[in-house]
Amino acid sequence: MPALQICYHDHCFDGVASAATFLRFYRDKVRPVPDPALKGMAHKAGQLFSEEAFAGEENAVVDFRFSRDPRLTWWFDHHQSAFETAADEAAFRADRTGRKFWDPAAKSCTRFLARTVEAKFGWDPSPLRELIDWAEVIDGALFPNPQMAVTLTDPPMQLMLLIEATKDPELCPRLIRELSVRPLPEILREPWITGPLSPLLARHHEVVKLVTARIRLQGGVATYDLADLGVDTVNKFIAYAADESTIYTVSVSRGPNRSKISLGSNPWRQEQRRHNLARIAERYGGGGHPAVAAISFPPDQLDQARTAAAVIADELRS
Repeated sequence: MPALQICYHDHCFDGVASAATFLRFYRDKVRPVPDPALKGMAHKAGQLFSEEAFAGEENAVVDFRFSRDPRLTWWFDHHQSAFETAADEAAFRADRTGRKFWDPAAKSCTRFLARTVEAKFGWDPSPLRELIDWAEVIDGALFPNPQMAVTLTDPPMQLMLLIEATKDPELCPRLIRELSVRPLPEILREPWITGPLSPLLARHHEVVKLVTARIRLQGGVATYDLADLGVDTVNKFIAYAADESTIYTVSVSRGPNRSKISLGSNPWRQEQRRHNLARIAERYGGGGHPAVAAISFPPDQLDQARTAAAVIADELRS
């Protein structure tokens, strides 16, 4: 049994950065565990937490939904849809351990986690300041314009792409361990980062052109279907870079483990957003934030995902 197991939102910059930040805090302030277990978590249809999710002496979940499992000892999240049931939320609010924290107003889980353990446990986050700041920019969509979010010229943005697109199951755990002890700029120069990035960047620019060609904009809502590409994660800012008058995006994709609807709203036109996307997603078993959310269906329910996406797009146009 590992001394510590960390479950984190997989294939997500904020999830990886949150796990690295928690690991650094835990070693600094709780105990210096040499080799924690790291488990990436994905939102999907059905049971989210397997029996193996809480296999450590202590178990942490960061940037992911809450669990009532009594083996969960640390929890940090910032999603509005953090609780799958009312009983889950009641269990969180009744918790008196002082080790479970939630702030749906936080832009990123990473900065929320860092400031929380700084205030509660006296931890110094300054060694990870650059990582924490970039997690806030990326997860909070705090880019000056949509082009920055799509062109990916900044090395941390390229790392975001690598985290989202990698097929290597060891890459995110390795990143978490390295980011917990080394500066972000130093890691960005590593060959095991730069090597796999080159083909991914080339593919990204191809996908940008493909998505741009497929976008259908009506009533401020951009819709596109990428199910034939066999991926369920695509840069969410492409539609806003293609046409800055876009207010919402509704896209359908399918990967090996799920059919997915992605819902987004233009970060540069938030004053025009009239819908809470997390609430819409929750009707279908999904969730997220008021400004961005997602819904997962089983991989063989692509038709159901497409039907739901069409209904949601019509609602957003209203």
